[in-house]
Amino acid sequence: MVDRSGSADLSLSAGREMLTGPVDLRKKRRAGETIIQAFLFLCGAITILTTLGIIYVLGREALLFFGIGAVTLGEFFTGTQWQPQIGNFGVLPLVNATLMTTAIAMLIALPLGLMVAIYLSEYASARARSVLKPTLEVLAGIPTIVYGYFALTFMTPLLRQIFGRDVVEIYNTASAGIVMGILILPLISSMSEDALSAVPRSLREAAYGLGATRLETAVRIVVPAAISGIAAAFIVGISRAIGETMIVAIAAGAGPKLTFNPFEGAETMTGHIVRISGGDLSYGSIDYTSLFAIALLLFVMTLILNIISQRIVRRFREVYE
Repeated sequence: MVDRSGSADLSLSAGREMLTGPVDLRKKRRAGETIIQAFLFLCGAITILTTLGIIYVLGREALLFFGIGAVTLGEFFTGTQWQPQIGNFGVLPLVNATLMTTAIAMLIALPLGLMVAIYLSEYASARARSVLKPTLEVLAGIPTIVYGYFALTFMTPLLRQIFGRDVVEIYNTASAGIVMGILILPLISSMSEDALSAVPRSLREAAYGLGATRLETAVRIVVPAAISGIAAAFIVGISRAIGETMIVAIAAGAGPKLTFNPFEGAETMTGHIVRISGGDLSYGSIDYTSLFAIALLLFVMTLILNIISQRIVRRFREVYE
């Protein structure tokens, strides 16, 4: 028996081509999509050019600072005094204060942010989530200068009542670090919650099927599966804390001092830039160019943290089908 269905289909398609012509399967250009693609490319190009412009300006002025000959790279990175008036340009006191406030902020923000993320992802009802998420967003939208005065007028008196007025100075890095932790708490909790929510539901159901409790599922299954996103959230939070300006400028102190006591005043890199740049500095002076050297170091620190964040995400990323 001869199967004539294939020949019939070929003759039918040939007849359609004779009536309508060959079908054009090539990609058709659409003006709207072309305009949108060009606009998005322009936005990306502007971002890249802006970053290159920042690097150029910082590098040029920093080279002028080191080219003057008043300070070498060794003295800049190992010196323990920052007093431009008498020619001391050791950046260690500023870096130390920056790292201290950042460490205190992370001690507050990391555990609280992760716990909030676990609650929102694993425990909270839809109604509770609809209330807590906007509240966290409101915290993130408060101006940082408000946080600075909150640290100075509330957190510092509270610390002085707890530890004593003779122990805690009016300007101290502890109050600035604690309030910085409150500032970056919404950022860490939101990014961590997104990472936890991206874990497939099947992993949770498998854990429940084996008899695990909700807490065991969250801690032993969900958090390890989302570790790349959580680590990225932590590093982004550290970058945000390092670059914070107004809180440390108001609450931490206004004098570079190398100290490891969080209850004493100290000046961070961003706080020093804000304080000095508000004065009368002549262009090209060593005081003026020293600000760009500090800013370049701050930029490099933030860039390194971002690179580490991307590598962690690529290294520990879990792909589920």
